[in-house]
Amino acid sequence: MTKKKNSKKPSLAVVGATGAVGTVMLSILSERKDVWGEIRLIASARSAGKKLMCRGEELTVVALSPEAFDGIDVAMFDVPDEISAQWAPIAVERGAVVVDNSGAFRMDPKVPLVVPEVNPKEAKKRPKGIISNPNCTTLSMIVAIGALNKKFELKELVVASYQAASGAGQPGIDSLREQISLVAGTQAGEATGDVRKLIKDSGPFPAPLVLNVVPWAGSLKEDGYSSEELKVRNESRKILGMPKLKVSATCVRVPVLTTHSLAVHATFKKEVTRKAAQKVLEKAAGVTLYDNPEKMQFPTPNDVVGTDPTWVGRVRQSLDDKKSLDLFLCGDNLRKGAALNTAQIAELLAVEFTS
Repeated sequence: MTKKKNSKKPSLAVVGATGAVGTVMLSILSERKDVWGEIRLIASARSAGKKLMCRGEELTVVALSPEAFDGIDVAMFDVPDEISAQWAPIAVERGAVVVDNSGAFRMDPKVPLVVPEVNPKEAKKRPKGIISNPNCTTLSMIVAIGALNKKFELKELVVASYQAASGAGQPGIDSLREQISLVAGTQAGEATGDVRKLIKDSGPFPAPLVLNVVPWAGSLKEDGYSSEELKVRNESRKILGMPKLKVSATCVRVPVLTTHSLAVHATFKKEVTRKAAQKVLEKAAGVTLYDNPEKMQFPTPNDVVGTDPTWVGRVRQSLDDKKSLDLFLCGDNLRKGAALNTAQIAELLAVEFTS
């Protein structure tokens, strides 16, 4: 679905404006080039009437309803799957193009899954009027992997993720903070042994996260896989246009508030040296290469949180295969992993409206 082009700035709705990702979205909109006319904030009825700042202007949140989308050109959804599944088609019916950050439409063959640095042209193919934003874990690596794929032709990915608590939404953030406060007054050694006694409620995680790592993220799927692991596999295939790409993922939750990290073993059709890979990554849009182990310089969540690029370090040619690389990546899961990529897709649409 393509909207009629005009010289006026298009209107934008942010659905879920009061949520964890929505609040980051408002910050990002204030930082980026001003391509929008009206910005309308939409949330649940209980949040209606709240005042939020965006682009230096105080905006009033309106309740989610069909009428809320009247006059809107682009609607960015930052809400749970079931809300997107119900309301995105309604927004389209009212005349908006939807950019959805939930998992409701990602694997729908009639809905493109877009990362602007990797497959921007797919944004024009939207028969349902909806464009989907990938999962934050996939997004934390796919910009870098996409750049390497164009040069060396990817064959296989083996991924271990180290995912922040905020990947579980505001409940994940709140739970980790509470757990930290519970162990803060104890001796670290004692807390490590007795953490389950201290923490009665692990929140959205299957085990206490503080002073721990939990080899699980998402919901249980077939053959012992989690939903997060299958998202990495299926979404990487769709974004890269490689339906038979071999992908194996193990997703782990770590006691970090924000920023996902991944250790990636990538195998290509062509031989790839460390220097050749570094050269590609240095020039890749949306990537920061930070790779100087001689000086102990490599990305960590503390370096990356609050920034937009995917940061890459520990780049090595495999010791056993000259066509394989090992590397470590970090990406802020609330920015590029969610809000920023959604905003970038919306900006592609803004160009359609005004050019």
